[in-house]
Amino acid sequence: MTNHITPSIVWDFGTAYELFVSLHVLHEPDYFGIRPSYAAGVRSRIPAAERKLLEEVFPITGVPLKWLSTLPAPKDAISALWALKQIPPAQRMLTLQQVEEVCEYDDKETQEKHARMNEILIRVAHQGKWKPEDSEFFVRIFGKKHTLKKDGIERALDWWSKPEELGEGFLSALQSYHQAFFEEEEKRIEPALRAGLERAQSLAATLSFEDLFAELTQGLQVGDEFNSPKFIIAPAFWTTPLVFFEKLDNDTMILLFGARPADMSVIPGETVPDGLVRTLKALADPTRLKILRYLTNESLTPSEIARRLQLRPPTVTHHLKELRLAGLVELALLHEENRYTVRRQALTAVYENLNTFLENEPVKEPA
Repeated sequence: MTNHITPSIVWDFGTAYELFVSLHVLHEPDYFGIRPSYAAGVRSRIPAAERKLLEEVFPITGVPLKWLSTLPAPKDAISALWALKQIPPAQRMLTLQQVEEVCEYDDKETQEKHARMNEILIRVAHQGKWKPEDSEFFVRIFGKKHTLKKDGIERALDWWSKPEELGEGFLSALQSYHQAFFEEEEKRIEPALRAGLERAQSLAATLSFEDLFAELTQGLQVGDEFNSPKFIIAPAFWTTPLVFFEKLDNDTMILLFGARPADMSVIPGETVPDGLVRTLKALADPTRLKILRYLTNESLTPSEIARRLQLRPPTVTHHLKELRLAGLVELALLHEENRYTVRRQALTAVYENLNTFLENEPVKEPA
């Protein structure tokens, strides 16, 4: 990230973000490194009809960062649900679907597809019908990356063609999810989110914006197209170590950074920190160890690594994603192709955190 002018920072906080973020992660557990069986167990607590609606609709709607950023304090789950209830049912999903959030693995082409996806959903809601080419477009986007198949996509489009019914059903499903799971989860994660925000604010007092951004995102660098004179920055729990970011307007970018402590698991009651488990699993693979050896000496693209290892680029991309989920590599999102570099401080922290866990002491955050 190259900024000629240091951006201004607006710090934000609210568990309302996590109401949607956690639900997003629970519908894409593999993407975020969460046990699918656990995610399915949480979703099973939601009544069947509402669970089915969420499973059909949520994968193509995502987290409404722009709407959430406009909510007033205290910006908790109850206030978000109340604000959503004030929107006329037929307008609810259109209000939420203002802009699609971008997760850090989304390249420029994927971002452009998301913009096109939003255009389709808005048109379907206004016209009350969808076209075969709409379904084909979504299949091209989701077919290879997600478990969402053509029939599931068409059911989602059917929902979007009935905006009032969808608005009522979506709010009811969110309320059920809050009652069944998130109400208690909110109490568990709020202290960690506050601590994460305080740590970020403390770092901001001593670091340049570029260094602060790299620290909060655990080694993410983005291209000039993500430069902005103003950043809204808020902590997130369930996505750690990954981030969400979104261009709200020409002057403002919002960033949700991973704030879950290294000694805390995303799964309630789990005694072994999932970050430690994920790191050890990432290292327990000979191909990933070879990749780390290459990245220790220089920054490389997936294609360059694939040529050295004589592997297909998609295979290398999968391994790099696992290394990024473990926080072991830095990722630069560039115009031509993403570039990766090893995070040396994270490798040092692996041994320290394992030793600390075995000695039953609080796990240290990576430097």
